[in-house]
Formats: sequence, C-alpha cells, structure tokens
Amino acid sequence: MRRRWRSSGVLAVLSLMLLLVAPLPAAARETRAAAPVTVPALTDWTPAAGGYTYGRSTRLVADSTGERRVADTLAGDLRAAGHGTPDVVRGGARTGDIVIDVQPSRTALGTDGYELRSGNRLTITAATETGAFYGTRTVLQLLAQGARVPAGRTVDVPRYKERGVGVCACYIHVSLPWLENLVREMAYHKLNQLLLELKVKSENHPEANTWGYYTKDEIRRLVALGKRYHVEIIPEINSPGHMDPWIENRPDLQLTDSDGDKQPSRLDITRPEAFAYYTGLIDEYAEVFPATSWHMGADEYMLGSDFAKYPQILTYARDRYGPDATPQDAFIDFVNRVHAYAAGKGRKLRIWNDGLTGANTVPVTAGTTVEHWLNVAVKPSALLAQGYPVMNAAYALYLVRGGFHSDTKGLYDQSWDPRSFEGEKLASADGVTGAKISLWPDNGRGETENEVAVALWPALRHIAQATWGDPHPDATYAEFTARGTAVGHAPGWRDLTRVPVSDGTYTLRTPGRSFTAELRRTADGYATLRTADGCLEVRGGKLTLNVPLQPGVEAAPQTCDPANTLQRWQLEPVAGGYRLVNAITRMTVSVTDDGRLAQYPPDQRMPAVWHLT
Repeated sequence: MRRRWRSSGVLAVLSLMLLLVAPLPAAARETRAAAPVTVPALTDWTPAAGGYTYGRSTRLVADSTGERRVADTLAGDLRAAGHGTPDVVRGGARTGDIVIDVQPSRTALGTDGYELRSGNRLTITAATETGAFYGTRTVLQLLAQGARVPAGRTVDVPRYKERGVGVCACYIHVSLPWLENLVREMAYHKLNQLLLELKVKSENHPEANTWGYYTKDEIRRLVALGKRYHVEIIPEINSPGHMDPWIENRPDLQLTDSDGDKQPSRLDITRPEAFAYYTGLIDEYAEVFPATSWHMGADEYMLGSDFAKYPQILTYARDRYGPDATPQDAFIDFVNRVHAYAAGKGRKLRIWNDGLTGANTVPVTAGTTVEHWLNVAVKPSALLAQGYPVMNAAYALYLVRGGFHSDTKGLYDQSWDPRSFEGEKLASADGVTGAKISLWPDNGRGETENEVAVALWPALRHIAQATWGDPHPDATYAEFTARGTAVGHAPGWRDLTRVPVSDGTYTLRTPGRSFTAELRRTADGYATLRTADGCLEVRGGKLTLNVPLQPGVEAAPQTCDPANTLQRWQLEPVAGGYRLVNAITRMTVSVTDDGRLAQYPPDQRMPAVWHLT
C-alpha cells in the first residue's frame, strides 16, 4: 500500500491541489458521508443511484470450491440471523442475488481485502477465500440494519495483517460457549487471531491435569469453528515462567533458588529434562491445534526475583557461551531452542517482550514475533530495527478481571492506532504486524464471564477499527459506539445471560440429595440459591488467582453476599433437569458418597442432574 502511493505520488499531489482549489459541493459531501454503517467503517464508499434489496428469491452464486465454502457459511449465518436460507447455486447471477467471486489475479486486494459492489445484486470480489469471507461479514452487517442496501462500491483492505484478541484461560476455566461467542464476534468484525493461553488435558502427563483444563475434543470443536470463520487460534503455554499449572506436581523440573527452595512457577532451563518436557507438550498440542504459530510466552520469568538467586543459571550460560555470558543468555538460549523446535514442526514462534532487557549477549533468533506489552529498556523501534516482527499488545489494551480495564473511549478520542506502544509512539507502521486486546484473570473471582463480556464488546470493536482502517472514523466516541449498536452481534451469537427458570422458591432434587432454595437471577445473568442457612457457595481448598480451583471443594450455604461471585450459579439445561455450574470455577456440583455437595470437573465425576419443583 505504501509503495503504491509513492509510485503514484504525482497524481496524489494533483488530486490534493484540485480538492484545495475546488472543494466538494455540500450535496456531494453529504452523499459521501452517508456510507453504509459497518464496523470497521468503510472508508472509500462511492455511492451510486438506486440500491439492492434482499428478499425471498435471493440466491448465493458461487462456482469454485472456495467460493462455495464462503457461500455455505454465509447461508448458515443468514439463517441464524433470521433472513431465511438462500440457495447456493452456480453461475447465471440475476437481480437480487449475492455473488461470491474469488479472482486470484486481484492481488492488490491482498489476502484479506475485498471489493463490494451494490446495485441490482451484491457482488463480493476478492483475491482469496478469506477476503471473500470478510466481504460477507460486511453484507451481514448491512442486512442487520434492513433488507435494502444503498447502491455503491467500496474497496476494503486492512492496514494490518494481525488483528487479534488474547485470552488467558491459563489458570481458571473460561466456558466453551463464551469462547465460541468470541470467535463469532471476532470474525464478524474482521479480527483474525485468537491467541489463547490455556491448558489442554494431557494424556502423556496426567500429573499435570489440575483444573481448569480443556479436553482435546473441546479444543477440536473450537478450532473447527475458528477455521470456518477464518480466525486462527494460536495456542500458548507460557514458559519458562508461569509454569505452575504444569509443573506444580513435578518438583524435579522446578527451578531451585540459592536457599534450596523450589519455585513451582519457574521451569529449570538448565535441565535437559525440562526442555524435553516442554517440547513434549508442544507435540501434544499439535494434535488439536493446526495453527502456524506457537506462543511460548517467555514473560516475567524473574518476576519478584532476579537471576542472582539462581547461580546455576549463570554457570549454565558461561559453560555454553563463554566467560562473558550473562544469566539472560541462558534465558534467550531457552527461547531460541524452542524457536528451533517449533520451526522444525513448521511453526513460527511468538514471545512477550519484557524478557528482552538488553542484558544478553546472545540475540533472539531472527523471525521471532515479539508481542510488546510492557515498557522496558529495549523499545519497539529497536526491535524493529533488528528485524523482528512486532505486535502491539500494549497494557493500555488490557481488560483484567477485577482490575484494570482499557479506557476504550480515551483511546478512541486520541485516535490510538497500533503504532502507539507502551513507552514509544512510532512514526511509521513498517514492521508492526498489528495489535490485540488482552483478557487476563489476575483476580479470577473479580468478575464473571458475563461481566467481562460487557466490557469486551466495545474494546473488541475498537481494536477491529484501529487495526483494519481509520482509527477515528466518527467525530465522537458516542457516534462510533452507535455503529456497534447498529450492526449488533454476530449471527449465531448466544445470549449467555438467560436464566432458564424464573425467580422463585424451588426444591432441587437429585438421587441422594435434595434441598429447598430461593432462586434469584443476578444482574449478570446467573442465579443465587438462598437456603434457610445461607446462599450456596464454593469455599475451601487451595486458592489460585483468588479462586478455589481444587476438585472436591464443598459447595455449602454461607452468609449471603450479593457481591460474592462464588455464590453465582449457572443452570445448564440437560436431559431430565439442570446441572449447577459455578460462575467462577466453572465446575459442576456433584453429590459425594456421604451426601455432601462438592464441585468437580464434569469429566472427572458425573455431575448431578437437578430436578426443580
């Protein structure tokens, strides 16, 4: 895009001079301002006379295999959005049809861009299947506002290739329906990367299967959805720090400090067994994640400490790289060995930036993508000058459960774009791959999933706008948020705040146990269960991120507290009744052999099915 403007610089200057001499008439300005409403906004809409009307006779015209895949997905989404199910046909487009046209020769549109023409039919032209798919997202947004689309043309090409959301489901469990909603919303707004730090239940290392993990079948289901909606799901196992979800039961792999104390969150990077363990997990994840990238985290390895407490790391570095080596070189060595291993499996490596302090003599392997979130000594400009791809993952874009929330309005008002890193604003976007928002559960019980969703959607639409097009398409933030209201949620999006039973007093029965409780819906779409002795709550056991995540922890009445998220429950409909799922721990209630109520992952112990009367 930049080279194209340079090659036509004379024309651009002449055009600008003409505009300065003869500004558009008021009528023309009003017509141009009336571009159809979408998120991201269309920036070059050229209006025409007339319009397109979607109706019962509309067909989806698609000839090639890729075109038909796009058309099939669009047909399903039109049905989910209440527009009926149009037939998918080959050739012979007629008035009222929607045409999917993939032309590989249209290289100027890039991988993700498309051209949309609206007249007596809608025609989406792209160089790739992905670009055509994004054109259908625009069509869906337009039809969400009515059956008639104004006539005109747009060429819509993203400014950045990586447009993402990062989710740490790394200690707590985020429900699969919530993640599926996220994938649909991302695709609807033309975001293309879900960077997901999580634990997949391991068959090779059952000692690591502490909650909250996902089964491989659950991940296959999510990945399949991502594939259909052109959202690449990139997995992360953070290392060599933050490894406690994996090695808390493996003291042989834990780093030992100079006092002889084991560090469950730190992998001992000097041990060959530790590297073999980590790369074994990469192989196991490859069974369910076909992503072309691997995220190893590499952040906060020495959080709250320093290398001086671990003299064996300096010894390792000097043995490997000579007497001038630093402890940081041992850390970079681990990163580079993971890079080489991932590359051997056909995957590119991604890391966070905070471990790159400049205290190393060994460089990070070329081609490693650095996600910059923290302002440290090595700035984004230095990383770019060294040739590393850099993604903007600024802390200003974070939403932390029970903590910091991105100021989306403030970012919009200052026309934030992916060149604005923590600690540095770049003059050029060259080398910047894009940006992402990040959802982190530092206080796991600080907010429920449904509360996070409320804060997420404005931030998601903002990052979609800032990474695809003009970061400030409307004069005010209120006008920009009105776009989100106009296009609504993605087809197939599920309202997870719906409680399937009305407020009232019920007797809950399951074999081996019954109790009576007053059920009341909470503002965030869960329910509290108030018994004569208090409100049902999960309490006890070891806390992780302020959450009782141990299976077997009792669910019992406690003093009712409307602010206590551990007293909120989801009633999950199943055959014969409902399962009780805690809103925070995401474990189901089972009845123990002695009649107590306790939480367990649903694949470890059969959840109780409650009949309400």
